[in-house]
Amino acid sequence: MTLRLTHVSLRHANGVDALRGVDLQIGVGEQVAIIGPSGAGKSSLLNLLATALRPSSGEIEVLGERAWHLSARQRQRLRARIGLVHQAPPLPLRQRVVTAVLAGKLGQWSLGKSLLNLLHPLDVPGARAALARLDLGDKLFAHCQQLSGGQLQRVGIARVLYQAPEILLADEPVSAMDPVMAGHTLTVLSRHAREHNVTLVASLHAVDLALSHFPRIIGLRDGQILFDSPADQVSHDMLDALYANEHLQSPPSAVAPLPVQIPRC
Repeated sequence: MTLRLTHVSLRHANGVDALRGVDLQIGVGEQVAIIGPSGAGKSSLLNLLATALRPSSGEIEVLGERAWHLSARQRQRLRARIGLVHQAPPLPLRQRVVTAVLAGKLGQWSLGKSLLNLLHPLDVPGARAALARLDLGDKLFAHCQQLSGGQLQRVGIARVLYQAPEILLADEPVSAMDPVMAGHTLTVLSRHAREHNVTLVASLHAVDLALSHFPRIIGLRDGQILFDSPADQVSHDMLDALYANEHLQSPPSAVAPLPVQIPRC
């Protein structure tokens, strides 16, 4: 089992309960989408899986390790095996794209090698290959400040692909992209995960993208798992319950005809 959460809860410092009693298991090589309304706890769940946050209660196992029973150094080594794609990648705007992508290996390189890479990119072909998969090969030596929001998201994804982690976690990775590029980018992530037996977990607002690119869907609402189901078994009623609100209706994309066929790339 790659990821296991046992009755995990998370309460933020302001007293808000982000997650409540979550039990979850995700196996090696699985591809899972997490959907749900804003504030459901999707980002909190991904940050727990990445060991960036410590649960208030419960147990987290990552790659066979009880993450919060490890020493700080051991946990840092564990984190080097996990890739986290942020919705807004923390990329210095004056940094060149090639340097931003190669930063994916910083957790695996020595301090000296990491510092040298800041002065002179150590693996230009590797960075170019990662960017080319996302149609950004021509931006290799551009500065991040020259890119659009969607391009910056793709640079963040290229950095994680270059990192080559065993677990790939993506928090709204395509939110700034147009529908065509979003679909292409998720196809790249899915193909990479399948080819390298990487466990892929992504949170998505666009229900249609989740259903068409991921075989397993987790519906999260109010910090709890409402359903955990194969994509072709997610029904209109399940989505209506997930997004139910006295002022809002289910997302328009959620009411596409079901079941949805999962593309094979």
